[in-house]
Amino acid sequence: MRTFPMSASCALAAACTAFLLLSGARTAEGQEMKRVITLRQAVDMAQRQGLQARAAASGREAARRRDRAFDARRLPQLSLGGNLPVYNRSIIPVVQPDGSTLFRPQQQTDASLNLQVSQRLPFTGGDLFMSSSLARLEVSGQRDLRNWSSTPLALGIRQDILRPNGFKWEGREQNLRADVAERQYLEAREEVAINTSNAFFDLYSARVALANATTNAAVNDTLYTLNKGRFEVGKIGENDLLQSELALLRSRTSLDGARLEYERALAAFRLAVNIPAGTPVEIEVTSEVPGVEADTALAVTQALRNRAQAMELELQDVQAKRRVNEARLNNGIGATLQASVGLNQTSGDVNAVYRDLLQQQRFSLAVQMPIVNWGSRSADIQAARADQDRIASTSRAAREQTVQEAHFAALQLSQSRRQLALSAKSDTVAAKRFEVAYNRYVIGRIGIDNLYLAQSEKDQALQQFVQALRGYWGAYYRLRRITLYDFEKGEAIR
Repeated sequence: MRTFPMSASCALAAACTAFLLLSGARTAEGQEMKRVITLRQAVDMAQRQGLQARAAASGREAARRRDRAFDARRLPQLSLGGNLPVYNRSIIPVVQPDGSTLFRPQQQTDASLNLQVSQRLPFTGGDLFMSSSLARLEVSGQRDLRNWSSTPLALGIRQDILRPNGFKWEGREQNLRADVAERQYLEAREEVAINTSNAFFDLYSARVALANATTNAAVNDTLYTLNKGRFEVGKIGENDLLQSELALLRSRTSLDGARLEYERALAAFRLAVNIPAGTPVEIEVTSEVPGVEADTALAVTQALRNRAQAMELELQDVQAKRRVNEARLNNGIGATLQASVGLNQTSGDVNAVYRDLLQQQRFSLAVQMPIVNWGSRSADIQAARADQDRIASTSRAAREQTVQEAHFAALQLSQSRRQLALSAKSDTVAAKRFEVAYNRYVIGRIGIDNLYLAQSEKDQALQQFVQALRGYWGAYYRLRRITLYDFEKGEAIR
């Protein structure tokens, strides 16, 4: 950690604000004390209990569940299906013994059950299955008929030939989607850190502005009282007195605005870290900042390795290759092979359908061969390849953009640290200058214009210091967000 000295005006502002806020909090004995929160603690709270963090965690959990469901579908699937029952009452044509056909009323009831275990084949994309079934048929009409049919065991396969292996492509895509979801969650957490840092320093800036406005109002009130006495004895003119009164009125107006802005920033900070409204909260800004020396080459390497965008680009590349593969194979010559072997039997007695089983064999080869497609297959292939080229170009541009973001984010952190050191020094000098100017004005050695100029420069220097501190922490968390790498610990964020 690296320590920057807190400026005199910054320390005075913090002290004044602490006195004003704490004095209002001690109105009743036993009142809840304010909880002092540092930036690191605020980020940790927001990432643990903040609403944005909870939404990100829910998104990650949903992605994990989808990935688990996909893995479960890769395992053997057991299913039970059937009709219980199917009833049909109608007049149907019935062939008579003499060869003629008559229409006869008939009632038919059939029921069936089928238990099947199936397994997808990842290397071929086909389906391997094993099943067992039992069916019952009952017919009432000219002749009553009741029959049972069983297939105790059947083993078969269904396989597409010269067609895309969709199951294999889905597996590759799902693995990348799971990685993307995990990395998006990490990036969302770092985005929460950035937003919390902004809310924290909004509150800190409002608190410093309130303390500074309080100090200025008190100083201008003292100066106005002093100048009234000088005007009465003729040491200053009416113009200087009016200028002093105008400065007092402006400082009181600024004080009212600073109070409102502080309350607004406090409410926004409570929302960022999900603290209930009305809970006493006080933030603490320390002079320690991470002593991180971010190497640009390391930042670029980690950004290309860890960011979700890298996995998203790889996912898009896989999807583009899949579309090219489907365009080539779906509209060309193909076939579907189905084959099964098993045992079956039929009988009027349900107990007899499992005795003296007979062999069951099925085989089919369905062929699809387009003759004339007017160039649609070639056009689909060209379109898919054009999309693949487009994705390759956008991926290269996105990769180069990632390289630039990581490179300049590392440089920005180094520059922010230098600016913070210079701003702290400038704030200290400006506060000292105003102190000297104030003392010299009291003894009548300088004019009121020089005093107000020193006061204005002191306010500007204080504001610049606060912005430099905000800028450093913003650059620090932005570098973590871009690279998903913890430069303090020297390891990837997990």
